[in-house]
Amino acid sequence: MATFDDLNLSSALRNALADLPFDSPTPIQESAYPVVLSGKDLVGIAQTGTGKTFAYLLPILRDLKFSKQINPRILILVPTRELVLQVVEQAELLATYMTVRIKGVYGGTNINTQTQDVMQGVDLLVATPGRLYDLVLSRALQMKSINKLVIDEVDVMLDQGFRFQLQNIFEIIPEKRQNIMFSATMTEDVEALINDYFYTPAKISIAVSGTPLDNIEQRCYQVKNFYTKVNLLADLLFDKNEFEKVLVFVATKRGADRVFENLEATYQTQLGIIHSNKSQNARIKAIEDFDSGTNRILIATDVIARGLDLDEVSHVISFDVPEYPENYMHRIGRTGRAEKEGKSILLYTKKEEEDKIAIESLMKIQIPIIDFPQEVEVSNLLTPEERPQDKEINSAHKLSTVDNPGPAYHEKSEKNQKENLGGSYQRTIAKKYKKARTKGDKIQNLKRKNR
Repeated sequence: MATFDDLNLSSALRNALADLPFDSPTPIQESAYPVVLSGKDLVGIAQTGTGKTFAYLLPILRDLKFSKQINPRILILVPTRELVLQVVEQAELLATYMTVRIKGVYGGTNINTQTQDVMQGVDLLVATPGRLYDLVLSRALQMKSINKLVIDEVDVMLDQGFRFQLQNIFEIIPEKRQNIMFSATMTEDVEALINDYFYTPAKISIAVSGTPLDNIEQRCYQVKNFYTKVNLLADLLFDKNEFEKVLVFVATKRGADRVFENLEATYQTQLGIIHSNKSQNARIKAIEDFDSGTNRILIATDVIARGLDLDEVSHVISFDVPEYPENYMHRIGRTGRAEKEGKSILLYTKKEEEDKIAIESLMKIQIPIIDFPQEVEVSNLLTPEERPQDKEINSAHKLSTVDNPGPAYHEKSEKNQKENLGGSYQRTIAKKYKKARTKGDKIQNLKRKNR
């Protein structure tokens, strides 16, 4: 097994890694390190939880020399504010024994504060595309010194509609640079971006999306409806020893709020929630409380399914089945990290069974089905989305199919069967003045009009 000593790291990086609980590089780190160090463009396909953040940070920081210049030399683009904070934190840990200015910028906060911060000087900048472009337009940032561009979670970025900002950013940074891209999935959009802006990149594929991590135990329950799922979830979470640190994924913001409201009375201070409608401060606090263990349970939408490194998550519970099978892979990737054991539970209704089968087809395994616990109450209460649509069968304003024979039909009279040629006057004019096809025809028509 390779060690960090085999990577020819600087003494500053070796000292930083000695302070961290990592003994050896992950496969993606071992494979990507020499490619990034060589200066060649790189495309890495790897699931979250495989250590890809260190895979590009280690070689970048290895060659980053001290400088007093104001403009950034390294640009790292990520899709979410939470991921900006995480990458900045990990970069600062690795740069503990280095003199490197590392800063992050993201939307949802005061742009003037970030403007003043970056104008003090920055070496390595982590940013969301929208806020970065705003700072460039306001002339707070200049991209002329960028020599390495990293795009992390590019598939998420394209899904969130950042294509336009990415294209603009490619236009304003130097053409001569190294491009490094990481994605959990390879899509047509990702391939198009590579073809347009990358120069003969090396491609590394580690733990390709669709392959379940071997150290995650998966199981599922078939459940009648939403509120029965709530009852089952509440019953499962009651066991604190088993469910030590639980991440609950819900497909929609409304659904996440509904789950939180139904569990709040029982679990109170043990419970947190995060989704895109929450304020920036609320989102940061929810993650910090969950990561530190202050909250045992965090309800979330897929906004944090990719990229965030949350420590010691014992269980990931998918409250519903995601529409895209790949999202299930990213959800369960939140547990079983750093080669530790993890557990995943999927709750699905009969209506969601087809999506569950799609997930199993992608993974090429069947998720074991657990019998529904007899002690859990089966609810007959339905959400507005689950209720059948009411139809006004006996509406006085509607004709029945018997009384309504459909569109009228009768034989046309001989007069009405004739073709409408536009009237005798129009036919006479058309005959006299034929449609001009040549310059000579136009002249003939003008002569006739002038007679």
